[in-house]
Parts: sequence; structure tokens; C-alpha cells
Amino acid sequence: MKLVGIEKKIGDFQLAIDSLEFAAGKIHGLVGHNGAGKSILLKIIMGLIRPDAGHIDYAGLAMDEITLMTQTPYLLHRSVYENVIYPLKIRGVKIDAHKEKEIDALLERAGMLSHKEQYALSLSSGERQKLSFLRAVIFEPRLIMMDETLSNLDPDSEKTIIEMIKEIQAARRATWIIVSHQLESKEGLCDFIHRLEGGRLL
Repeated sequence: MKLVGIEKKIGDFQLAIDSLEFAAGKIHGLVGHNGAGKSILLKIIMGLIRPDAGHIDYAGLAMDEITLMTQTPYLLHRSVYENVIYPLKIRGVKIDAHKEKEIDALLERAGMLSHKEQYALSLSSGERQKLSFLRAVIFEPRLIMMDETLSNLDPDSEKTIIEMIKEIQAARRATWIIVSHQLESKEGLCDFIHRLEGGRLL
């Protein structure tokens, strides 16, 4: 995926990306201070914000193959299970016995199986982030964007999510764009680090 000439002005802030390419099947870190434009850039890629100029070559990616996890997860007022399967339901994926086993295995891997029938909004902030992660990866998207998803996790949960990212990469090679202030300390996670400052790529 390649971004060319992307510009977006919001108030006094100006995002201006001359050229930025995200190699397929790689883990990309997006770093920068608060207000650098990281979240705006992800929302432009997701199609939630329309740029004032420029274009994105999605290289064959369809919008339903892309997912975005926000810093504050948007959860359905339903059970953990209903939240996890929502992306499958809206894509018409049949949830048979085999798929149920896959869902349970994913929940168990994240330490969330015991919360399967729990009301999602009663979870702790860290558990909500883990649920958001599971919901994002359950339908096997080709592009996964994480906006500070790792920030509110306790060390054990963070370790689990990072291990799961690496396991997914070993199995099927998705493309990841991960925003986090601590990414550069996550040795071995990212294949590339891209730095934004003041709306521009350094």
C-alpha cells in the first residue's frame, strides 16, 4: 500500500505526507509525539476521514479486509462472545462447530475464555483492549491497524498480544500498522519504524 501526496488540514494542524509505503506482510511501527498526526493518518487509510489532497494505492486491498483498533475500543452492549463474532456475522461467515472451536481457542489464547459470556462493557480497560484485538483478528484481515492498543495493557497482557501478533505473522503474514509510544522498546516486533512529527514523515 502506498500513500502519495496526502494532505489534510484540521484546525491549525496540517498533515502532509509526500510518499509513504507500507510493505505487504510486514509489521510497521508508526511513532511520534502527541499531535504528530498518527491517528489522523490511520483514519484516512481506513476511509473515516477524507484527505484534502493525494491518493492511496491500496494494492488490491478491499475495505472489508482492513480493520482499525482505536485507543478507546467501541464495544457492543453485548457479551464478549457476541463482540468477537460480530465481524464474522456482518461478512456472512457461517459459525459452525469448527469455527466455534477456533473462537474458543482464540479466547483461551488471550486468557479471555472465562469471560466468554460476560457483558463486554463490564470488562477492565485492559480486557477491553484484548477483546478489541480478538475482534479485529478473528476474520483474518489483510491489514490490521492498532492505534495505541498496547498502551493500556498490563505487562502480561501486552506480552500475550505481542506473542499473538508474531504467531499470526508466522501463520499467514498480515500487514500491520501499530501506533505506540513504546514501540522502539519492543525489540523484534516491527520490521519497519516510520516516524511522524508535526504532520510530516521524517
